[in-house]
Amino acid sequence: MKNTITTLLAMRERGEKISQVTCYDYSMSRLADAAEINTILVGDSLGMTMQGYSDTLPVTMEEMIVYGRSVVRGAPNAFVIIDMPFMSYQVSVEQAVANAGRLIKETGANAVKLEGGAAVEEQIRAIVDCGIPVCAHIGMTPQSANVFGGFKVQGKGEENARRVLEDAFIVQRAGAFMCVLECVPPKLAALITSKVDMITIGIGAGAGCDGQVLVSQDLLAMSGDFKPKFVRQFEQIGARMTEAYRSYDAAVKDGSFPAVEESYAKSDCSDEFLRDLDKQY
Repeated sequence: MKNTITTLLAMRERGEKISQVTCYDYSMSRLADAAEINTILVGDSLGMTMQGYSDTLPVTMEEMIVYGRSVVRGAPNAFVIIDMPFMSYQVSVEQAVANAGRLIKETGANAVKLEGGAAVEEQIRAIVDCGIPVCAHIGMTPQSANVFGGFKVQGKGEENARRVLEDAFIVQRAGAFMCVLECVPPKLAALITSKVDMITIGIGAGAGCDGQVLVSQDLLAMSGDFKPKFVRQFEQIGARMTEAYRSYDAAVKDGSFPAVEESYAKSDCSDEFLRDLDKQY
């Protein structure tokens, strides 16, 4: 069954937790969809996970569209959200609406996500007014890591906690139906969740949110030695893939791959014809 805003809000009302993972391509989104993950985020974290950058800032609109449409094709049942990359919405409300429209039209996704609280209130409102669902993102917002002095917990101390809570009210008032709370202290995240009507999705924000999101490569241990505190590795797929590559490498080099059963032997030419070809050339 297709996950929609209606079904997700109904889950929240019933107290059922909502699962979300990031995916960046058709093959991974197909697997997540088969596992009945509720929502898939095509995150601009692809800049680090898929492209090897140190942060999300270099990712472009065109790249988000290419990755996004691949994910949508693999996930007919999950609710797919696509990140608006750095500088695709900060310049003006008009820019934000135009780029949000592109993401929806050119990928087939169900919603867009943008980072920030009070600073993007008008952008959120204008995008929603155009009929595009918006997922907000507050707390530690990676596109602003240079302002924060790195990837740091947000909402520490009374003043900062109040700011994060007020940001939640602001994005909800602007029309966001969902909000990612990243690297927010657990008690504050639980308080925000109890105070707002929109869905809260936590990442490094404790268990009190309506749902959780993790990067697929992180939860599958495919990111090398990189393991943030909030990540649980549910399977060691990275190590298993490396062993599979080693086995393949060895089989190629010792000549055991491909075997006869892995070749189109029945379609081959006759020995006599091949001998004639050998003589001719």
